Amino acid sequence: MNPDTAEAYILKTLEQNLSGTLYYHGIHHVRDVVDVAMKLAEAEGVTDEEALALLRTAALYHDAGFLDTYQGHEEEGCRLVRQLLPEFGYTTGQIDQICGMIMATRVPQCPQTHLEQIICDADLDYLGRNDFEPIARSLFDELRARNMVADEDTWNQIQVRFLNSHRYWTPTAIAWRQAGKQAHLDKLRTLVNAQPG
Repeated sequence: MNPDTAEAYILKTLEQNLSGTLYYHGIHHVRDVVDVAMKLAEAEGVTDEEALALLRTAALYHDAGFLDTYQGHEEEGCRLVRQLLPEFGYTTGQIDQICGMIMATRVPQCPQTHLEQIICDADLDYLGRNDFEPIARSLFDELRARNMVADEDTWNQIQVRFLNSHRYWTPTAIAWRQAGKQAHLDKLRTLVNAQPG
């Protein structure tokens, strides 16, 4: 397994080929998820080198499906992983674990393993962070560019429903992000309740 080569390949491919209107799901999001996943893994006591390498690879490739499609990008990401990663020395078993992690990030999230819980929490880490508002705005802009959300009032309602149904999975993410997420949800509820009609 050559994770460094696999990493260099996907970062270059994403930088060159992702749509310019992926304001949220751009290369910056991929780098953020990788960074948070590794911090969570350390805090969660994951020390196995292979497990850490597979988690990092999954984080790097978790949104690679956006190269080809918007809807169903997780399935497309798995297809790409199964096509590409054997060239970098990954075994079928390792690729199955990576696909499990990629598919776990699909909303609603249903992680089955500790590594899947970690990548799910890393993918939506921003929900409880101080930079929540600009990141949420980038997702609104991305969806609006695809005619998938009508206006800010509708978007705020969507966010309230999403934050209300979302949960963090690992004890670390709960400790780091739950209170912040609740504060964002309370603020959004206030905005929604203030909307006329």
